[in-house]
Amino acid sequence: MISLRAGGAQVIQEPRVVVVTGASAGVGRATVRAFAREGARVGLIARDTEGLHAAAREVDQAGGRGLAVAADVADADQVESAAARIERELGPIAVWVNNAMTTVFARFVDVTPAEFKRATEVTYLGAVYGTMSALRRMLPRNTGRIIQVGSALAYRSIPLQSAYCGAKHAIAGFTDSLRTELIHDRKNIHLTMVQLPAMNTPQFLWCRSKMPRSPQPVPPIFQPEVAAERIVWASHHKRREVFVGMPTVIAIEGNKLAPELGDRYLARTGFDSQQTQDPAPVDRPDNLFEPVPGDFGARGIFGQQAHNAAATTWLAGIGGKAVLAGAAVAGILALALNRRAS
Repeated sequence: MISLRAGGAQVIQEPRVVVVTGASAGVGRATVRAFAREGARVGLIARDTEGLHAAAREVDQAGGRGLAVAADVADADQVESAAARIERELGPIAVWVNNAMTTVFARFVDVTPAEFKRATEVTYLGAVYGTMSALRRMLPRNTGRIIQVGSALAYRSIPLQSAYCGAKHAIAGFTDSLRTELIHDRKNIHLTMVQLPAMNTPQFLWCRSKMPRSPQPVPPIFQPEVAAERIVWASHHKRREVFVGMPTVIAIEGNKLAPELGDRYLARTGFDSQQTQDPAPVDRPDNLFEPVPGDFGARGIFGQQAHNAAATTWLAGIGGKAVLAGAAVAGILALALNRRAS
């Protein structure tokens, strides 16, 4: 419970009910922990793994209340059943965070139709189905927040991740369309898309990869707690989009100004920057169709390279558009100089 003062009288505000998809690991796990520190009641949705249930216990230990609900977000019926159970056991959902994702690291010509479909269903349709279930409950109450966890790749695609980039672009387009409908209908339901940079999450241990070397996030890399802090911040503020980290700003705003330069730069650097120097293990597991057993937590194996804070954190609160645009221009100039020097 949170005690507040309103007009001299004490008001008791019930803890918020928050749903997080992809809650068992990575950014989802860090986000669950961040909401738990606020005392929230958190419904955790992911496929049935040790990590899902461990995350729910962490919510309880932090002073909130966690409810683990096993569901595959690519199945609309499972998502709807999970939402119904969460409301039944925790109360009315106030915030829904669509975070679940999966990807395939490979050249497009090496990706099978089944692999592309699966990555799209989880990453894109999972967000659509989650939004549908959230709206079924929020619209009658005319209140609620829906947060789409996006990426700089929702604007600036990179090689080797055509399915993931396509899905993040699709989420942005779908969200913008829905936002206009809600505004037209004068609904008090707010949509925010939080665009992330490269994150140090366990996905690089278990994502499907067809590359000769082990996958890695494109540096600079940030810890998942940086994303979680911005997601929770977005749940309290009405922002259309939140950019996390200066690399996200440079990628998104820079792509608007010089997309062809970005194409050529990424064609030259994007293959090596997404692979370590270590050969990929032959027996490497992946979670594209089935979860990988174990509890992997929030962080991946790139902690020594990862930043614990994002330079754009303070800008989100004041809307520093001019500063962001200036940073994008500086980033483009740096790319151009780098290209000329090579």
